[in-house]
Amino acid sequence: MHVKRIVSILCVLSLCIFSAGLAQAAKFPEKPVTYLIPFNPGGESDIFARAQQPLMEKELGQSVLITYKTGGGGSVGWGELIRAKPDGYFTAGFNLPHIILQPMQRKASGYQTKDIQPVMIFMSTPNILAVKKDSPIKTLDDFIKAAKEKPGAITLGGSGSNTANHLGVVRLNKLADVKISYVPFTGTGDAMPAFLGGHVTGLMTYTTMGVQYKNDMHVLAVATEERFPGLPDVPTFKEQGYDLVEGAYRGLAVPPKTPREIVDILYNACYKTNTDPEFAKKMTELGFNVENLDPDASNKLIDEKMAAYKDVLADLAAK
Repeated sequence: MHVKRIVSILCVLSLCIFSAGLAQAAKFPEKPVTYLIPFNPGGESDIFARAQQPLMEKELGQSVLITYKTGGGGSVGWGELIRAKPDGYFTAGFNLPHIILQPMQRKASGYQTKDIQPVMIFMSTPNILAVKKDSPIKTLDDFIKAAKEKPGAITLGGSGSNTANHLGVVRLNKLADVKISYVPFTGTGDAMPAFLGGHVTGLMTYTTMGVQYKNDMHVLAVATEERFPGLPDVPTFKEQGYDLVEGAYRGLAVPPKTPREIVDILYNACYKTNTDPEFAKKMTELGFNVENLDPDASNKLIDEKMAAYKDVLADLAAK
């Protein structure tokens, strides 16, 4: 009898908690929602978020406040995310492979990959290799030849450490048997001035930069299976003999234990924004791949990437 009574009490408590969660979600959001960008302004995460902002505000019926916190290639911001109250009012942009490679490489990253609860993966950007428009390097073969002639002297800037750009350089070094030095910046927004100022030989950056800065850079290769629609004249690495396919996926995340009902409300706002024809067209023209991965599909992709990236840890550590 005593056991039955305890079970009954637990069932009532569970029902109360569930009902409270539904009531909380039914009223969400009742105040502005914070959207943290863990990088400097001017990069892909920021550009996409600024375009999302008015459409998300319309869907949510509340202001969406975009803020910034840099450091650790995004890890400082993601550390803040996982410590935030799980009520849906504090969200953050997140990136793959960043949130996978950082905890694998650094025990003090401040978070674990599975702490970050995805709302949606809404876009991706493949890597590109680019040099300045007036560079004497005209082809990928020229670039590899220069790297072989001067090991370590050729430098490629990119966004952060343990990121898609960093990984692209590490993989190219291995595939071409060269030693290219990678120079991490706090974001693509910071990498561009260094590139334009001639402080690095080139960039391992994203398709967005290739599209937006087509008058300033010469793109030698794109890290996709097939040619990228926004850069139709640029050959892939694969076409040129290097099996290099790499890039970044980005989305919105909430703190762990955020109720699924609230996650679904935020997902719905992101999805409706992504599927707005004018928004999708604009983002595609800027060099983004628009993706529509719901919370479950996002988690599945994260799990797949976690398994795949285990094989590159030794190469990253060696660099």
